[in-house]
Order: sequence, then C-alpha cells, then structure tokens
Amino acid sequence: MLSALSNTGIEVMVSVTNEEVLGIGESSSTAAAWINKNVAAYVPSTNITSIAVGSEILTSIPNAAPVLVSAMNYLYKALVSSNLNHQVKVSTPQPMEIIPRPFPPSTATFNTTWNSTIFQILQFLRNTNSFYMLNAYPYYEYVKSNGIFPMDYALFQPLSSVKQIVDPNTLFHYNSMFEALVDATYSSIEALNFTGIPIVVTETGWPWFGGANEPDATLENAKTFNENLIQRVFNDSGPPSQPTIPVNTYIYELFNEDKRPGPVSEKNWGVLFTNGTAVYPLSLSNSDSIGANSSTVFCIAKPGADENKLQNGLNWACGPGEANCEAIQQGQPCYFPDTLQNHASYAYNDYYQKMHSSGGTCNFDGTATTTTNDPSYRACKFSGSLNSSTTGLFPAPALGPVRAIFRKLEKFGVPDFTIFTLVLLHVDVKKIL
Repeated sequence: MLSALSNTGIEVMVSVTNEEVLGIGESSSTAAAWINKNVAAYVPSTNITSIAVGSEILTSIPNAAPVLVSAMNYLYKALVSSNLNHQVKVSTPQPMEIIPRPFPPSTATFNTTWNSTIFQILQFLRNTNSFYMLNAYPYYEYVKSNGIFPMDYALFQPLSSVKQIVDPNTLFHYNSMFEALVDATYSSIEALNFTGIPIVVTETGWPWFGGANEPDATLENAKTFNENLIQRVFNDSGPPSQPTIPVNTYIYELFNEDKRPGPVSEKNWGVLFTNGTAVYPLSLSNSDSIGANSSTVFCIAKPGADENKLQNGLNWACGPGEANCEAIQQGQPCYFPDTLQNHASYAYNDYYQKMHSSGGTCNFDGTATTTTNDPSYRACKFSGSLNSSTTGLFPAPALGPVRAIFRKLEKFGVPDFTIFTLVLLHVDVKKIL
C-alpha cells in the first residue's frame, strides 16, 4: 500500500495498531524498528506526514495508557534519528467520550481520571509542534441527547430562530454539533493550560442503515451529513472559538464493514459498498457531485499510451507548441504525481486550450484524447477548469493520484475491489480534493 502511494503527493497517515502500543512504549529499539520498517523505508517517495499511535487507547485498552506517551516519545526520537521529525508528526486519536459534558463547549473538560495522561499527551504535542487527533461523531452525541438537540443541528442544517444553539458563557452561536464538539475539545485543552495545539478530526461520519432501534441511521441522513460536512470543511475556517484554524477532517468511512460486530449500524458507515459501487451519490464540494458533467473539454494523455511517443509529445508541447509547463516542474503544484502520463496530460491540455480555437488538435501522435472530466486535483488546476462543474471523487482516467495508485496496484496483481478498499481508506477529503 505504501509503495503504491509513492509519487502521488497524497498526504499519508500511518497508524500504530493498538496491539503494538505496549511493545513500542516499553522499548525504544522496538520503536526505532517500527519507524525504519513503516516510515523511513518509504519516504520521501511516499508523502507520510503523520503517525497515529493507536486508536482511542484510553477507552479501548486502558492498560496501555501508562506507556502511551512513552510510545509517542520513542517514535518521535526514532524520527529525529532518521531526520524525519520535521516532516512526520506523531499524535494519538482520542474519542469524545473522554469529555463527559461537551455542552456548553466553554465549560467542557477532560475526564479527571485521565488528566495526568492527557496532560502528558498535550505537553508532547506542544513540544513537537504536532496536533490533537479527535474522533468526533455527532450521530452518537445526537442519539445520547434524547431529543435535547434538533436533528438539523446534528446534520449541519440551518436552524430556525427559535432553535439557535448558543453557548451561554461566550454567546457563540453553533450552526452544527460538529463545530460544538471541536470547540468543546479546544476548551478542554485550554482547561489544562495549553493553547496553540490545532485539532484534526481523524474520524467523523454518519451510518446509512441501522436496526429497528436505530431510526436515525438512514441513507438520507448519512448523505446529508457527509455532503454538508464536506462543504463546511471547504470553508477553511475553524469553530467559533478558533475561527482562523481550519478543521482538517477524515470521513469515517469509505467502505462498509460487513463483518464488524455490534449493532447493525456499525456495519454501515461506508459511502461505498465493498464491490466499489456507491451507497448513495455524494456531492464532493459546494456544487460538484459524482457523475456530474462538464461543459469544458480537456485534452489528456491516453491511458497506456506508448511512453516514447508520450515523451516526444511532452517535449513538443513544452517546446515548439509553446505550452506553459512551469506547473509540472519540481516543487510546483502539478509535479506530483511524477509520471510521464501526468506531465504529458498537463502540457497537452495547456496547448489544446490555447490553440484549439485556431486549429490545434488533441492528438499528439495518437497519445492524447479529450474528456469532459476536469483532471484538476488539489492545487493543480488545468486550463479550462474554472468553467467546469466536475471535480469528482476519482480524477480523470489518465491522471490524478488515485489512478496512479490503481495502475501500480494492478501491476502487483491486486484485485479491483481490493484496490478500491485500500486506496482511499482514511483519506483527508479536503486535502485530496
């Protein structure tokens, strides 16, 4: 998986399993071996930016809590030894359960049972310039509230004037439970006299199907929550108490886990079925959705085109064709994925957008083809994309980090549905788009 993610530019978070935390927390050499095997062996080709040490350790395996911070420290020191500590941050995901009363956010505090461990975690995060990893689920908070909060509040829907949610101490208005949960965590951190530690939401989502006693786990609610969440994250702003700190967020989850134990809803959080088909159409920005059509035509390299011809086409486009190829130079926004097909696609399209009105074609010795799917991704914008209404979950077939991964995995003989399962699990929606 980490090899397949190389040269895509996708920011990757790797995780220490809960079962590994005890061993790493008790041995610096075990931590060093873990870093060498799972991080150092893949960077810089694979853009690993953070390590999640366990998942909800304090509530899931509390017997490991005494060595959790030791594990984080040992891993960090191993990163320092490999000169990777500035690129790779270390943190540990925590659930909302360790904040017993999250509303009003301004008075929220951590469960005092864990104060010593949490204080050490926050001290580590501040000293290493890392971030707090939060698993925040408005679905569970809404169910637990027994009707105290309106459903619209949990789903990011507009609230009527009589249903406004206001913190009585700060007079902050909360348009969503999600923002209130993030602010409750900021308040809890501040209560331990720490500031300046940003929060990344490592898990949030909504189940689309549940049992007879789970009436709120519906397809409509899941679709509404995730679409509104994406729009909210795209605002690049923080919650009321920290408006200038964007809330980077991971959707839980890409795929249904049909064998997961527990209530029916536990098996049905995915936006895709295990065969890769969509559970529901998901809008991916303020105006875009999977399958949307574009009125703009783009010129891209054909998948599987002869590499010698592609290289010749790229050279011609950036030379005699006078395409502006600055964006595909190293350090520029379209350099990654560093593939001939990606670079050729960008150059072909730049030439085509400038010249097609005066007779320029999208051919390049048979290595190019037109598409209405906007091949832009992340900060890499293709000419003509400003008039396009398509972004999509998966970039155009000839281009983009996801397809680059697909091609690599296919070479290893990985089945299609497994490729879908692997590629986008826990992907930061804001950053990959």
